[in-house]
Amino acid sequence: MQNLPGPLREAVEQLSSLPGIGPKSALRIALTLLKMPRERAAGVGQSIIELRERLCLCDDCACLAESSPCAICGDSTRDAGQLCLVPEWDALLAMEEMGVFRGRYLVLGGLLSPLDGIDPGQLEIERLRRRLDSGEVSELILALGATLDAEATASYVKNLVESEYPDVAVTRLAQGIPIGAEVKFMDKETLKQSLVYRQKV
Repeated sequence: MQNLPGPLREAVEQLSSLPGIGPKSALRIALTLLKMPRERAAGVGQSIIELRERLCLCDDCACLAESSPCAICGDSTRDAGQLCLVPEWDALLAMEEMGVFRGRYLVLGGLLSPLDGIDPGQLEIERLRRRLDSGEVSELILALGATLDAEATASYVKNLVESEYPDVAVTRLAQGIPIGAEVKFMDKETLKQSLVYRQKV
């Protein structure tokens, strides 16, 4: 990459600093931008700048929005009694794409990770407390995933809610064998979760 002209090398370095983009992909993106008509490339650049200027965090749920409250929190037809806790905004998007859940959300802003130095103070725990203090929430649904960090976060949140908000039920997304899969092909951890969180039929 050192042989690239200075401006192209700088663009590649900036792009490759983004998650999931390596130097080769960054070079492809930069060359694609270079081949675009000037107006279109300027439009891409302007839209990136406007990401920072036109988006904010919703005061209620901490998701990205153009205004606060966001469209979900401002929707009076949604059930304020059900609060779904997700680690990041993209998890909220995945839940919404199903079109099944009609409650509200709170974006935690990550997961507890002692190895990475992420503690409760760096997450939206105080925002969660404010939502629970409102008295509207009757069920907190943990949609945090099944990683070690997700389990640690779920345990922390469950203990917090049980000690400070005993009237709020804490539930979690079901875990285990996916639809269409066979038991003999499952890994041990998936089978263990399936057994631990088995359901009555």
